[in-house]
Amino acid sequence: MERHRVALGPVQETLLIPLHARAAETRRRRPLTSDPRSVEVADALDRDLSRVGGRLRLLGPVCRGVVLDGWVREFLDEHPSGTVVEIGVGLNTRHERLDNGTATWVEIDLPDVIALRRELFAEHDRRRMVEGSAARPDWAAAVAAAPGPYLFVSEAVLIYLTEAGARAAVDVIRDRFPGSVLLMDTVGSAEARRPRAVNVGWSCDDPGELALWGLRLRDSRTLWDLPREARARLTPGRRVLCALLDRASRARGSRLSRFDVDGL
Repeated sequence: MERHRVALGPVQETLLIPLHARAAETRRRRPLTSDPRSVEVADALDRDLSRVGGRLRLLGPVCRGVVLDGWVREFLDEHPSGTVVEIGVGLNTRHERLDNGTATWVEIDLPDVIALRRELFAEHDRRRMVEGSAARPDWAAAVAAAPGPYLFVSEAVLIYLTEAGARAAVDVIRDRFPGSVLLMDTVGSAEARRPRAVNVGWSCDDPGELALWGLRLRDSRTLWDLPREARARLTPGRRVLCALLDRASRARGSRLSRFDVDGL
């Protein structure tokens, strides 16, 4: 098997955590979600991912992906020929998990990530990979060339920017794509102060306050607050663990949210 060299910046290296999390989860006897493509990609890298993240650190990205996947499915059910835009896509395999055969996918990340991604994934007429920074408008033209309506997914991306950078990214979406939907996570200030919150640059205690940015909150939950059908797949021990972590996350203000982009 060809092994692909991983040569990324320190922030970009964080993409290995959710990749390893999805692959490790898929290998479990009773997985919360199945993602065979992540297993293939993880095995194709010249990196020992077993050293990336502990058991609890890996469960978080899996749960976050399950919640976001559910919202993406809802969007595609309503708009089967719409466009899903992944900001800071990393080595995510959401296209492989959810593509319906008619939607368009635009996957955006920094040049070194896109270079690696192109070694592992194929573009086609409904899937385009675009080099760009979330906080700069360079990628907007590629999205505008795709058919609306638009769903933007920012999964563990904007939290690593400064508040000004996060707002700049939202400004691009709001100004160029009003009427779209944005899925994103936020980290409460209490969580951001914890030693484990490495590289977190922007905190938000109340996603509802992002109305000042032109975002109307539709849904908000912690990443441990799984949909009912997903909770049914948890082992008893994991069900108790998620309940405890959900309570702690509510106290610290960390959320996954779905916003309608209304504009100012």
